[in-house]
Amino acid sequence: MEFKVEKNEQFALIELKETALNQENSADLEAVIRKLFREGYGNMIVEFSSIDELDGFGISVIRKANKICLNELGLFIIVTKDQAIIDQLDGAKIEDLTVMPTVQEAIDAVYLNELENDFQSDEDDEYDHGEYGDGAKEEDY
Repeated sequence: MEFKVEKNEQFALIELKETALNQENSADLEAVIRKLFREGYGNMIVEFSSIDELDGFGISVIRKANKICLNELGLFIIVTKDQAIIDQLDGAKIEDLTVMPTVQEAIDAVYLNELENDFQSDEDDEYDHGEYGDGAKEEDY
């Protein structure tokens, strides 16, 4: 499989240089995704602009990668404008899969997700250590 990977502090961008993601090459993409995940990337963007064929093996890899990223509070984003591919991905009912029309919109989504996670983490800290975090129990009142 031909591809190019760009790594950033927040995400990894995988640019596929194939016309199909199918049984013949889906294992290669899965290996790349697993390697990036082991390197600490919870946000991955896969650029699908040249992909015009997607089979069940490709969808399976997308499903696994999406689950891995979501488990890390990250995003797995497919970038495509191909309506047939979008319809196929919708039909696969992959939970919380993000599909964007441009790489820039995908990058923006990653940063927004990171901000949301940081905000959620700060809220959790306030609740744990703030007004109710003084060690008093409800029955003390």
